[in-house]
Amino acid sequence: MDPVTRLDAIEGIKLTKARHQRGVDTTDVDLLRRVFADDVYVDCRGVMTDPISGANSAPQTDEAFRGADKAIAAAVASLEGVVSVHHVSSPEIEITSPTTGNAIWPQVDRLLYSAGAPHKELIGYGYYHETYERVGDDWLITSMRMVRTRMDFIPW
Repeated sequence: MDPVTRLDAIEGIKLTKARHQRGVDTTDVDLLRRVFADDVYVDCRGVMTDPISGANSAPQTDEAFRGADKAIAAAVASLEGVVSVHHVSSPEIEITSPTTGNAIWPQVDRLLYSAGAPHKELIGYGYYHETYERVGDDWLITSMRMVRTRMDFIPW
């Protein structure tokens, strides 16, 4: 693959991830639907569970999902009453063919909960492990696994 084509693919994957993060934070279902492949596999099990208390602030995320509509519904449900800010940075992107690639994204998210939640805020750190497929001019997420490396829970 020539360098310009490779860089174009990398930038396309970056744009897809930026849209994904914005779609999550704004709960924009249409935008999220644009970034996921129809049969996307999403696995975020355990990412909302406090390892000390065992409290899970988003039980909707504790199963792996096949299909964009299921994954989006779980994400939207898990963020009901929550203000979220997600940031990714410095991805490791590998273009595996003219139409496929994968990436590891370091991430930090900050979730601010409504009154009555077990905690006021969660600041989470970890990585997204994702695969992508180019369909037409767009890159779509075909699989996503989120792994936490640290969670800071802020009490009320």
